[in-house]
Amino acid sequence: MPTPERTSAAEIVEAGREILETAGPAGLTMQAVAERVGVRAPSLYKRIRDRDALLAAVATASVEALTARLDSAGDDLTALARGYRAFAHAHPEGFRIMFTVAAPQDALERSAAPVLRTAALLVGEDDALDAARLFTAWATGFLQMELSGAFRLGGDVDRAFDYGLQRLLAGLTG
Repeated sequence: MPTPERTSAAEIVEAGREILETAGPAGLTMQAVAERVGVRAPSLYKRIRDRDALLAAVATASVEALTARLDSAGDDLTALARGYRAFAHAHPEGFRIMFTVAAPQDALERSAAPVLRTAALLVGEDDALDAARLFTAWATGFLQMELSGAFRLGGDVDRAFDYGLQRLLAGLTG
């Protein structure tokens, strides 16, 4: 009779996401994941080829979680922006890993779909990609700075985010 499986790829990836958030990318090791799921590190290799594959799986899961959040926002750019920001705050390391080579292109393309769809509604199909890139660059830059504590001049960062979003929307629709 075969030995029962002690863990699944889904459990490994979820443990990886949790470790990434608490220990950062350097702490996301095969050994740390093995300990979290209750197996020896060599057992993980039955499910995950190596650390690069682990990083890719965790990045993909992060992108998919963001995609689900963006899909639930509908076709409203303000709701998309707030969902994007909420995800970044809830999963800062997962947010950061999406902008590394670990994140597979196909997952990133799926996460772009809600933004592209909304941009097309705002500016038309011909300019949708440019508008989506403008939105994504602004929101990502803002969030990277916010998460790293770079806004040190005082003021209300929530207000600044809303202000930037309003100006961006006015520029896209004006």
